[in-house]
Amino acid sequence: MEQDYIKLIFGLKLKQIRTDKELSLFGLSKLTGLSKSYLNEIEKGKKYPKPDKIAQLSEQLEVPYDELVSLKLDKNLAPIGEILQSKILKEIPLELFGIQESTMIDIISNAPSKVTAFISTIIDIAKNYNFSKESFYLASVRSFQEANNNYFDDLENSVLSFAKTYQVNLEEPIKSEELEEILVEEYGYTINSTELESHTELKNLRSVFIPKSKSLLLAKHIDDAQKTFIYAKEIAYNYLKITERLYTFSWIKFENFDQVLNNFYASYFAGALIIPKARLVSDLKDLFSKKTFKSKDFERIINNYNASPESVYHRLTNILPKEFNLKSLFFLRFSHQKGTDDFILNKELHLSKQQSPHANESDEHYCRRWASLKVLKEISISGNSHEIDIQISNYPSEDKNYLVLSSATADPFVADQYRSICIGIQINSQFKRKIAFAESKSLKQIDVGVTCERCAISDCEVRQAKPTVILSKQMDDKIASVVEQLQEKFSK
Repeated sequence: MEQDYIKLIFGLKLKQIRTDKELSLFGLSKLTGLSKSYLNEIEKGKKYPKPDKIAQLSEQLEVPYDELVSLKLDKNLAPIGEILQSKILKEIPLELFGIQESTMIDIISNAPSKVTAFISTIIDIAKNYNFSKESFYLASVRSFQEANNNYFDDLENSVLSFAKTYQVNLEEPIKSEELEEILVEEYGYTINSTELESHTELKNLRSVFIPKSKSLLLAKHIDDAQKTFIYAKEIAYNYLKITERLYTFSWIKFENFDQVLNNFYASYFAGALIIPKARLVSDLKDLFSKKTFKSKDFERIINNYNASPESVYHRLTNILPKEFNLKSLFFLRFSHQKGTDDFILNKELHLSKQQSPHANESDEHYCRRWASLKVLKEISISGNSHEIDIQISNYPSEDKNYLVLSSATADPFVADQYRSICIGIQINSQFKRKIAFAESKSLKQIDVGVTCERCAISDCEVRQAKPTVILSKQMDDKIASVVEQLQEKFSK
């Protein structure tokens, strides 16, 4: 057993025995002759008493010595033991949010039964919903992004420093050949574009990095934009001196949280390099100055960079909050298989914590009025390489409105599968000041819900299921109303 764990358990047991006997630290100090500060250090798990001190505590508290030093916990403290033994506090990236592990332990020890019951409940929920360690890590990174409005100045500055050091012109679209040369000449990489093709099991991977030989194996069928992004991520790992990293793209599994966080840092660096802030801000100012929105103007912005539409949408979530003060926004990515009616939300980001679209695990049907779902339907029928749509989504139940931009493209790795990405920006006074076409009559306005099961729109032509959640609540309200009437009737 770890020494820290042993000290914590002893401290928690001592505190429980003391409080059960209605003794303060001052009272226990007088009873045992041990100083109050020393006892406080023991209870916090910072010190472990010597045998003679344990004997004093055992005698004065009338608890057998063996019971006091035993690691066996009673039912009230048992959940704490499970939490400490499970190493969950080591798994949670507490430092990312400015929390010390000792602080969390203090919180647990101050109200052990309530806090451990809460944590145990969260763990049980995670197990029931098959919430993996990887999902937990990804959720932590997403919360980290949201807490920082998804903008990281140190990474933006690192990109500028890199560009200056290696004479990369950020005023022009970056090509893969330029970044490949840096990887080969500066970092000793070997690029291989044939090996992965001979392994059918790896058909969904875009790249594999072999650190020992510095070999980067690339999927043969990726386009130049995808190759450029992979190269940019590899440069990020080297330029930022990141050693704890992932070796496949897309990822297979995470070994620890640092790999997840560093994967995000490398992706952010890559996006900022390929889609430089200064150029994108200039493009957006030009777009936002127009009185009407035209899809071709937005598509022109996407085509200004050697990047996928998804990378550009991601970059918007960095730039809009920082440079335009448009912080109430969300990002969603869906996948859709042609010929099916399944839409899977596999990536999301919410910067204000208020947006309605959230992934759900309850098999409910996402609103078919969303732009991100409509473009998927359109592209699966049209066969076009890129479909763009824009609409104002009104959420009547929340009295909120969002300008939603969405793009759909074919998934290059899966036949007849498509992906859509969208960004939704809440329409408020700041939005209206920054965007000239904000109140353009050419923008279609559509009432939307979140899922059919929770939607009160009565005349929806694309409803997939009855509003069961709403109907259930209405029935509960009726029952409660009748019970209240009975209470009044028979209380007179």
